[in-house]
Amino acid sequence: MIVLSGADLVLPDRILSSGTLIVDHGLIVEIRPGVAASAFGFEHHYIVPGFIDLHIHGIEGIDVLDPAPNPVSALAARLPRYGVAAFSPTTVACPPGPLREMLGHVRGAREAPDGRSARVLPAHLESNFINPEYRGAQPAQWLRTPGPGPSTSLGARGAGEDDFSGEDILRVIEDAAPDVGIVTLAPELEHGLALVTRLVDRGLRVSLGHSAATVDQAQAAIEAGARHATHLFNRMPPLDHRAPGLAGAVLQSAAVAAEIICDGIHVHPAMVRLAVAAKSADRMMAITDATAVAGLPPGAQARLGGQPIVAGRGTAVLADGTTAGSLLTMDGAFRMLVQEAGLTMIDAARMCATTAARELGLVGHGALAAGSVADFVVLDRALRVVQTYIGGTLAYSRDSANPLPPPTV
Repeated sequence: MIVLSGADLVLPDRILSSGTLIVDHGLIVEIRPGVAASAFGFEHHYIVPGFIDLHIHGIEGIDVLDPAPNPVSALAARLPRYGVAAFSPTTVACPPGPLREMLGHVRGAREAPDGRSARVLPAHLESNFINPEYRGAQPAQWLRTPGPGPSTSLGARGAGEDDFSGEDILRVIEDAAPDVGIVTLAPELEHGLALVTRLVDRGLRVSLGHSAATVDQAQAAIEAGARHATHLFNRMPPLDHRAPGLAGAVLQSAAVAAEIICDGIHVHPAMVRLAVAAKSADRMMAITDATAVAGLPPGAQARLGGQPIVAGRGTAVLADGTTAGSLLTMDGAFRMLVQEAGLTMIDAARMCATTAARELGLVGHGALAAGSVADFVVLDRALRVVQTYIGGTLAYSRDSANPLPPPTV
């Protein structure tokens, strides 16, 4: 048993000032007001649920599509320093071979978890079935149509590049279905709605994104079972009062939970606040869309699905200057929501943990409550990570040379 006492606890419905959190066998067994006489080390701190990032490609030089050794496990080991308790490794469009290998890494990390690493959730595939006009940094040569029979490449292929069909990709996804959580696609593609139905029928979570869908096309996909939206406002047409498009369909649909990149660059803080006002924090999920140059100094180089990227001014960029994901970490997303978008810490915790856990069916995760899994983060008053606990185990401590007093045991 461990006791953390004196911090302000960010609960689902309130902040409990100077509370006490009691953990036993990996679970939160009690939350009570007041400071325990034997444990005072956490005063002037906050405790929030462990962050859950459903859209992250990499960090600190690691990309999930890097060749072996297992990049997914390496990523999981680094994420607790940013307050992340669980994450969905996220791909860009790629051929069947690398996709199969990456999903194998996900399976291995999930079957043999490391108690001091972030939990590995089923993967998020920014798939081959997106609109080339809104692909962003997605490699055009790997985009395919999803229809039956021989499929069409949506981007020019160079000599010697792998020749594969959309059906080849779908076979990989369906063979590894337990390790696939979210599939991003553009519903306006030929056979796009049929693909939504196919994936939903196989228990996969369909996300709408990298898409030029009209509001009617998006609503049809939602009716077909799509329940997720990939990085709202980014890589889709701008919201327009005469042509609401995909963004408008997502904002008005209670059925869809939407990701939003919370770095203040991809989406202005005022638009983040507007989206939360429209949908509520219970239907919005903070994500990083972080790439392998996140956590590295400006000018650092790494790869995104085999493409060279650089840590630019505020974002990752390809060689041609195309934005290629973010430099954001989840603790930074939490700070932005509170300090720039003006959300309460309760709503920020919902967006950074609770909503994602609920949407993925992670029972007992994503909130500080008696009976919940003991995944939580200790923050200082500047909202920077001091300690991260995963299943009640201390997975990260900011200052191991001069740590906070250990929790009561």
